[in-house]
Amino acid sequence: DLEVDLASYNKNRKLLYHSLTEYGYTCVKPEGAFYLFVKALEEDDKAFASAAKKYNILIVPGSSFGCPGYCRIAYCVDYSTIVRSLPGFKKLAEEYR
Repeated sequence: DLEVDLASYNKNRKLLYHSLTEYGYTCVKPEGAFYLFVKALEEDDKAFASAAKKYNILIVPGSSFGCPGYCRIAYCVDYSTIVRSLPGFKKLAEEYR
């Protein structure tokens, strides 16, 4: 039997969603998935995903999933990984202000 710890996904989702919206990102709040769609801070979601790499953030352009202008962020990772990513997301947002 494969058990999924849904509580940990929910904890990760809450931290990521609330932190990113606090930093000025627009997010589509997921209702059961393990990823979050975030509106890219520029028109070109591929360029935005590329810009994130300099902050050691790996996000996937939404155009790969039929959602141009957005990027997809998986949060099915260890909680500490999300915590460590938050300063990078904040710096990325500041770069676009």
